[in-house]
This record gives sequence, structure tokens and C-alpha cells, in this order.
Amino acid sequence: NQTIAKQLKCQFFKCVTTNFNIQRFFPLKWNKCSAGFCCNASFFFFASRSGLMKPGLNAIMGATGSGKSSFLDVLAARKDPAGLSGEVLIDGAHQPPNFKCLSGYVVQDDVVMGTLTVRENFRFSAALRLPKSVSQKEKEEKVEKLIQELGLGRVADSRVGTQLIRGISGGERKRTNIGMELIIDPPVLFLDEPTTGLDASTANSVLLLLKRMADSGRTIILSIHQPRYSIYRLFDSLTLLVNGKQVYHGPAQTALEYFSDIGYTCEPHNNPADFFLDIINGDSTAVALNSVNKEGENSVTMSRQGIEDKLVEEYRSSSSFKLTKAELGSYKSSIVQGKPTTTTAPSRTITYNTGFLTQFRWVLKRTFRNLMLNPQTSVAQIAVTLFLALVVGAIFFDVKEDQSGMQNRFGALFFITVNQCFSSLSSAELFIAERKLFIHEYISGYYRVSVYFLSKILSDILTLRTFPAIIFSCVAYFMIGLKPTAGAFFTFMFTVTLVAYTATAMALAISADQTVVAIANIFMTIACVFMMIFAGLLVNLPSIVSWLSWLKYLSIPRYGLGALQVNEFTGLNFCRGFNSSITPPGLSCTGEEFLEEQGVDFSTWGFWQNHLALGVMTFCFLAIAYLKLRFIRKFT
Repeated sequence: NQTIAKQLKCQFFKCVTTNFNIQRFFPLKWNKCSAGFCCNASFFFFASRSGLMKPGLNAIMGATGSGKSSFLDVLAARKDPAGLSGEVLIDGAHQPPNFKCLSGYVVQDDVVMGTLTVRENFRFSAALRLPKSVSQKEKEEKVEKLIQELGLGRVADSRVGTQLIRGISGGERKRTNIGMELIIDPPVLFLDEPTTGLDASTANSVLLLLKRMADSGRTIILSIHQPRYSIYRLFDSLTLLVNGKQVYHGPAQTALEYFSDIGYTCEPHNNPADFFLDIINGDSTAVALNSVNKEGENSVTMSRQGIEDKLVEEYRSSSSFKLTKAELGSYKSSIVQGKPTTTTAPSRTITYNTGFLTQFRWVLKRTFRNLMLNPQTSVAQIAVTLFLALVVGAIFFDVKEDQSGMQNRFGALFFITVNQCFSSLSSAELFIAERKLFIHEYISGYYRVSVYFLSKILSDILTLRTFPAIIFSCVAYFMIGLKPTAGAFFTFMFTVTLVAYTATAMALAISADQTVVAIANIFMTIACVFMMIFAGLLVNLPSIVSWLSWLKYLSIPRYGLGALQVNEFTGLNFCRGFNSSITPPGLSCTGEEFLEEQGVDFSTWGFWQNHLALGVMTFCFLAIAYLKLRFIRKFT
């Protein structure tokens, strides 16, 4: 009985009808001239749209910029609700607030982890999106079943691929993206331009796959630009858009008949999709035969605007439009009493099927594997660190305890501190590189923001900051010949590592809300340069004017260099070569005298306050990074 009930429930959720009546208004163009200059701004116009998307393959088609993707995002509850009015109904019931977590959405760009295999990506989706009531065995069976249904058996254990790792083909990547959404057996599957970047044969195979799923009772809604005929004939329903306006919505097979009835006849052997776009753009033979010949560029523009207005008017007065409105009315009347229809946009809610610890375990595991399998981030970082350690060790090799040794020690410690800051700039792409992946998985209900943030921080700090800092310390410390005590060495290593942590946290705070790595690098470079000036080498800190002296408290290198100086210089004597007991004028013989001259507090508290300051700065920067990630724009 439970099995039968489960099957009936599955069928119920598959055979759903999406009803929509949505409005959004913005001016198409706004031109304003004042104070001798003009401001031109273009806005998207989202006209009133009504219709039904029944079980089957439902296509949304239009020219570039017609609003296909925006319309798809509204139906999928992934559009910013601000400014929206109307309603989207699922089988006559109001769209639930967490609809985007219950439905499947395949974005235009690939958003799967390229360093993992197809099977590993499917397991990740199953582990986080399926409820706890589904056993691990059932999850594995579902993964294997999907692999076979999508025709991915041959490449199931192959990596998807990245820019540096050769992976599977484009069609197989697209099917992998589709499989990530099919894990939850969604009642509605949305796809944004699923044929983009695919050759004709691969695109055809992807649409055939979608058609088979649609024929089994699933509601599939996709946006597409200009499909070939072999793809067009697979569509069950067609929605045509032009500049945000709906000019046709109905069965795809009767679209040609509809346009013929309003005066636009498709030529023999012409692709219907090409024909529709030609009509919309006003450059088809049918348009030429049904319009008055006018000369001049302005008249061509007016002619196209006139065609657009005519298409909208013809559709709104058509029997198809009236039938759709009547059917929508019947769905509305079937809504359970006590839940009145609202014209305001619904709220957007994220729900999760797994707890915090389960999410953290899977996301952390995937993040570590991605770092280990990506040579660009793991091997390269360690190799560069080792190279720089050898360079600084060779330049300052075996420093002496004399006046030149004092200068060389100071220079070496300054270089080491600044190097840790600039080396940590590589963390700028930590969130930027996976921005699209994170946003898609978060709003789909894979994991919480805090889970993703902690996983990325821990994996980056351990693999790309801690290990390189330890390697750098072990090589550079002994090559330079710094203070030969175990306490001084481990304090040096701890300080260098803490500087790397703080610089990494600063980089994350700056780049968390950026979309381009180059822009983030510019901001971080400027910050590091200013910090370097107030580190204590390029300018004597006690001599800085009072209205600028506060900037030294924001300098990461200052705290790192101060701690390293106290650790290294205390207890050293740099005047052992002088026979006289009198200190030569202008020279600092002891390390304490040198530190006092530099304005460095070498007391116990003066030493550890540097580490405390670095710890506080790390916490503050990480808090800023988390808040930026938490409130990042997640809707289009």
C-alpha cells in the first residue's frame, strides 16, 4: 500500500499545470537633458502576460532581448519580487514560497563542479536535496537510474572538466546539469537556453531527451532563441515574445495557422522558428507583402513598431487568447476558499531537506576535493611559496650579528611580511570563481550560506595558507640564519601564518561581492600598498604627522613586522666587533635599542598585542565577507 501511495503521489506531482498572470511595468527608454548634458537609460518593459503551461514541452521563444530569460525566472520564482504583481498558480493553487526549491532549474551556463565526476556530482545533489527519509541505498539507486536514463553510463566516472582538466563533451555536460535537477523528481523543470553552445546534433539529442521526459507527464518549460525545425516540431506549446510583450501563446503546431489567419503566411520549406523571428523583426517576405513600401530609415523603424503593435493587438483579440483567459478563470475559481487571490508578489523562501552538519560534511568534502584536484590552486600555490622562500633565503643568506646584519634582518622580515600579504591575494577568486554555482545551489536549497562560507574558509586556510606558510617558514628561517632557538622559530612560524590569515580575510572581505577578479585585485593591491607604507620600514612611524598616524593601526604588515622584530631582535648584540666599551655614536648595539629607535614596544604585552590585533582584524574581515555573501543579490 505504501508503494502504491508513493507512486500515486509521484504521478500527482509530475502532471502539473502552471498558470500565470503576471505584470511588471518599466519604461522602455528614458531620455532627459539638463545642465548641458543628456542622460540616456534603457529599461526592461515587462508587459501583462497570461497563459498556461501544461504537462509537455513548453517553449518560450523570441529574439535576443525579448525577455525570455526574465519571464522564465518569474515563472520559476527566481526573479526579484520587487515591482512584480500578478500570480503564478500550480494546478490552480498558489505557488508555494519555496517553489524554487521544489522545482528544477537548469541555467544557461554549466554550474557543476568540473573537478568531480558525473556520478560524484549526482551523489552530491542527492545527499543534500533528498529528504532524510530516503535511505542511502535508495539515493544510490536513484543516482544510477538517472545515469542510465540520461545516457551517461560511459562517462559516469569521468570528470566533468575545467579549463585545465579535459572533461566530457558539451552535450554530456548539459545532460549532467539536467540530471542534477532531476534528482528531486521535480514537478516542473525549467531550462534557460538549453541549446546554447551546442552543435546541431548535440542540441537535437538534448531536446529529444527532454521530449521523452515530457511525454511521461512532466511539465517542462524552456526558453530558446532560434531552434532548427527538428527541434521546433518537438514543442507542445509555444509562447512568442517581442520586446517584453506576448504575441502568441498556444499549441506549437497551430502557430503557423494562426499567423496565416492574421495575414502572415510562411513560405514553403521555411523553418517556422525562423519565420516567427522574421515577422517579429519585420524583415520577412510575409511582412513585406503585408505592409506598405516606405523609404527611409525612420519609416522602417515605424513599420517595425507598427508590426509589433499589430501582433499584440491581433493576439489579444484572438480566440486563442480568450480561450486561455477563460481557462485561467476556471482554475482561479477552483482555489480552496479561505485562501483569497493576491495580486502582490509572493515571498521567496529557502527550505532545506538536510541539517547543518550533513550539509557541512558534504560541502567541505567537495571543496577539499576540488582544491586537491585543481593544480592551478593547490600545486601552483605551494610551488610559488617554495620558490619565494628560496629567493629570500638566498638574498639574505646567513646574516651576521653586525650592523649590516641588523639592516639585513630588518629587510628580510619586512619582505617576509609583505610577501605573505601579497601572496594571499590569490584568495580573491575564492568566491568569485564559484559565484554562479553558489547562487544556483543556494536558492535551490542545497545548503545554507553559513555552510558554504565555513567550508570555503576552512579548506582555503588549511590547504592554501597554513601549509604554504609552514613550508615558507621552514625554508627561509634557517637559510637566513635567524635566532637559533626553538621558541623563536615556532613564534616566527605562528606570526607568519597569522599574517597570511589576516591578509586572506581582508581579500575575502573586499572580493565577496565582486564579480570580476581583476577589479577585486585592484582594490586589494591599493590596500596592500597603503598598508606597506605604514609597516615601519619605508617611513619611521614615530615621525608621522598626527593627522595621518592613525593609518598605522589599519596596517596588517605593521603588526606582523612588529611581532617578528621583537621575536628576532631582543637579546641580540650587533657591536661585538668593536673593542671599545663605548657605543659608537649613531649606532644601536643591542636589539632593544634598535626596536626603541623604530618605535616598537618590545615588552611582553607589546609583543602579543600584535597577534591580538591580527586576530581581531581577521575576525572583523571574515564577518564583513560573510555579511556580503549573506546579502549578495541572489535573484535576477
